[in-house]
Amino acid sequence: MRRLVALLVVALLGATIFGLSSESSGLSVGGTSVSGNTFRSELNAISASPVLQCYLKALDPVSFAPGGGSHTIAASGAAAWANFRIEGIAITNYVTTHLNYHPSASTLAAAKSALESEMDQEATAKASNCPGTSAGALAAMPAEMRTAQIAGEASSIYLVGKLNTTIPLTTKSIEAYYASHVSEYDTLCVSIALVPLSNVSAFAKAQAAGESVVRLVTQFSVDTTTLKDGGAAGCFPPSNSSYTSVRSDVGSTQLNTFETTPQYVSDSGTTVALFVAPTKRTVTPYAQAAAAVLADLQNSNASSAATEEETILYEAAVGLDPAFGQWTLGSNGPTASASNLPAKSDVTRATSLTTSATTYH
Repeated sequence: MRRLVALLVVALLGATIFGLSSESSGLSVGGTSVSGNTFRSELNAISASPVLQCYLKALDPVSFAPGGGSHTIAASGAAAWANFRIEGIAITNYVTTHLNYHPSASTLAAAKSALESEMDQEATAKASNCPGTSAGALAAMPAEMRTAQIAGEASSIYLVGKLNTTIPLTTKSIEAYYASHVSEYDTLCVSIALVPLSNVSAFAKAQAAGESVVRLVTQFSVDTTTLKDGGAAGCFPPSNSSYTSVRSDVGSTQLNTFETTPQYVSDSGTTVALFVAPTKRTVTPYAQAAAAVLADLQNSNASSAATEEETILYEAAVGLDPAFGQWTLGSNGPTASASNLPAKSDVTRATSLTTSATTYH
């Protein structure tokens, strides 16, 4: 996969078009460079191809906002695409230099399929309804651009497989992980209480005094949907789309007990405290929990991959033409971001400066 995080959680970045001179130096990572003309051709391809732009928009909607003219994309997209290219090159250079990795033709073919699959998954998740296929999106890329994406995908797949902190996503490994974490995939039945902020202290005192979940709901909850059932909000197996958030809400709270620290949510435009209590835990068979186990392992592997990717980028010697963005240290490590424009007040002051300079001469 192209970048490590994209490998596991599916996150491709974007690109853009804006006035760039043909003499632009493009970008470089270590001894590998992408000329300004080559980089510009990639931006042009994205701008000109509705199917390619659609798949990339599904992966990074903000970076692919429209630019100031027809067939253009906002300036942040150029930096996003530069970031994506830098990450791919850095990873490819790393596995080639440090792990002596050279992908075979069959490996590259598998990487191409993996990349298309990731693009499909994200487009489906975002309901993008792209006017074509992911294979068509790759076909719309210039040859050098497409080759680089597939090579970077192969390098990322290989590197992730070499990380000591990742778990292979094989049936055997997933089953073994489930067996040692079976309680983390219990089907959860819960009750909830939505409590006005003015009653949170009273709720806490009543709970500390030993009042039952049903009694607490009857006294304090304003959620009319669950009130009649004593706060019962249903049961959530791992296959339920809300399972991850429900599991997080419940945590290690004992049965028939509300957690002591609420969440604050909006109810009909009013902020209220949400308390969640597990009322029943049932072991979920592996077959029903497998998808949730896989998702957890993907997220865990993604975290490990992100850490490794950040280390690689810290050590990479990166050069980026300011026309495409600037290489900076962001909250998640080194990254390419859009170059800052001068403030309007500075541009206005430039007029008076010119006048003063003329007078001086």
